[in-house]
Amino acid sequence: MRIFLTGATGFIGSALVPELIGAGHQVIGMTRSDAGAEWLAAAGAEVHRGTLEDPDSVREGAAKSEGVIHTAFDHDFSRFVENCEKDRRVIRAMGEALAGSDRPLVITSGTGMGNHEPGQPGTEDVFNTSHPNPRIASEMTGAELLNAGINVSVVRLPQVHDTRKQGLISPLIAIAREKGFAAYLGEGHNRWPAAHLSDVVRLYRLALEKREPGARYNAVDEEGVEVREIAEAIGRGLNIPARSISREQAGDYFGWMAGFAGMDFPASSAQTRAKLGWHPTGPSLITDLNAMDYGA
Repeated sequence: MRIFLTGATGFIGSALVPELIGAGHQVIGMTRSDAGAEWLAAAGAEVHRGTLEDPDSVREGAAKSEGVIHTAFDHDFSRFVENCEKDRRVIRAMGEALAGSDRPLVITSGTGMGNHEPGQPGTEDVFNTSHPNPRIASEMTGAELLNAGINVSVVRLPQVHDTRKQGLISPLIAIAREKGFAAYLGEGHNRWPAAHLSDVVRLYRLALEKREPGARYNAVDEEGVEVREIAEAIGRGLNIPARSISREQAGDYFGWMAGFAGMDFPASSAQTRAKLGWHPTGPSLITDLNAMDYGA
């Protein structure tokens, strides 16, 4: 299949390119830079110049494909709401390019969209349309396209990790380095789901190949890793203490991440595993945190 991939040189996309090519697919990789274009060409992908700020460029890439995987997202969290709205516009543009066909479009969301009851794992059959996370815009837009006859499915991400990056945990490491200690709120029993990068990219490929309109897939290996355990691993890596702080102190310590720090959002992937035969084999989040080079 000839696949248009946004975010092709990003953390997930750069691992997805060889996963797709290795499975016999052709990849049209979107990039904004010369360095990205050089990397994509060397990896065996076709280069498409485009940016999230220019929905027409994304529409053009989708139009010349037989299927689309959308992994690109602007991770400037100081402008999170604005960036979620930008993602909405990009998803709509790709949907317009695929209208009138059954070509699949796999978009990206977060596992939190499947959390319905506090403390209970999020599941694929739940879409919490009242979820306060602005990233809900992506999945809401996907639902609009599905209702318009576009073959849309969703991969919901947890904290995706290897020994270089770990989702929201990477900025936590930077904060801990600056503050001189790794903090968690209260007892730190709130949980974050996680999966290794290699397992996540395989799931994206399987989701595209499944071509099931309306399907939601949770890319989850570990249902919930306690934030205290994460902070302790960061502390070991940086050789600094890990300690509890109060919710009143969260803003001063975490800054823009204060809203995430106390969240408890475990997630299950039981339905995803059964539907796709997906079985994660990568190392755990704490294994990667223990193995990474904190001096880099």
